Amino acid sequence: MSSITETIPTDQDQKLKEAYFTASQGQLIWSRFKGNRTAMIAAWVLVIMLLMGFFAPFLSPYDPTIAGRDKQYENGAPQIPIFWDKNGFSSRPFLHTLERERSIKTNFRWVTKVNTDKRRYVEFFVEGWEYSFIDIEWDLPGDLFDVDVKTLTFNTHLFGIDTGGIHLFGTDASGKDIFGRTLHAVYTSLAVGALGVLISFVLALVIGGVAGYFGGWIDSVLQMITDAIRTVPPIPLFMAMAAFIPDEWSSETRFFFISIILGLVGWPTLARRIRTHLLTERSQEYVLAAELCGASSGHVIRRHLLPSFTSYIIVDLMISFPYMVRSETALSFIGLGLKDPVNSLGALMQNVSKADVLLNYQWYFIPVIFFIAFVLAFVFVGDGLRDAADPYSSTKK
Repeated sequence: MSSITETIPTDQDQKLKEAYFTASQGQLIWSRFKGNRTAMIAAWVLVIMLLMGFFAPFLSPYDPTIAGRDKQYENGAPQIPIFWDKNGFSSRPFLHTLERERSIKTNFRWVTKVNTDKRRYVEFFVEGWEYSFIDIEWDLPGDLFDVDVKTLTFNTHLFGIDTGGIHLFGTDASGKDIFGRTLHAVYTSLAVGALGVLISFVLALVIGGVAGYFGGWIDSVLQMITDAIRTVPPIPLFMAMAAFIPDEWSSETRFFFISIILGLVGWPTLARRIRTHLLTERSQEYVLAAELCGASSGHVIRRHLLPSFTSYIIVDLMISFPYMVRSETALSFIGLGLKDPVNSLGALMQNVSKADVLLNYQWYFIPVIFFIAFVLAFVFVGDGLRDAADPYSSTKK
């Protein structure tokens, strides 16, 4: 005879079941997102890159602009601190001393040689160049929009070296530290993408939501505007934008202007999809019930219609962010966006277009690695959020 074993739920199982049915939408999304290992790893990569970008001045031993260049180490290879050499072990990381001399073999040009008998020790929490975590300087046309804010100023850096310089990622042709430039470039590209996505996201929600909910002549007018912006060719627009920007504009002003332009041309696709979804959902019973209860149009769109479209909005945002960064990178790469001395991923990637870089200066590709990791991390996080926000997703935990 076969016996039937009845499982009696424990108090813990009952509490977990109650927590599941009483959890908010955000809690459910986070619970499902944590079960996606790839998305969690990508999220940690994004967090680390964001922290590296925000604390770039503290992590960088040298000013990444012209003022921080090392004239004695131009086009220098990466310098990795070590703990031992032929002279023995050291508890403090160190580098060997670099010496410059003229050589007959190079027609008496300056040659840098490594003296393995002398050590330069790495130091931590050293004082160096002064920086501000909040440093905003916009010099727009006219005096009304000029902004100059500088606060949270420090001069302490994570590491340095007792004599000479230390360049973890090497230096470029002018002797500027690629490590510091890369960290500042990550922050600049993140800031451009965040501002551009914020502008495009707000415009898409407002225009797409109004067009899809009200329909009629309002929808027709807004769709005419949307289609007109979608038909604008991007390359001629960016070329005209580059010609319009005055040369006397500061780097911060140029950054702000490019972010606005990227945001103003990036909203039509999301707006049309939001409009299509709302046209379908506005006749549903829960929408009619909310209207009969006296809910305003804005309340119905914000609290009922848009939440039903959350999964797609999240994915679109996560995809739009690297798209904005790629747009800025492409503009800077072809010389139409941010320019030196501004540190952005696109500005740094201009150096890899030279023919001799691949053969002689491979460390110039380090910013490219950061850019690839940045884009891939956003793609994996977007996929994870899409699966977590979709109630019908079959993602296994």
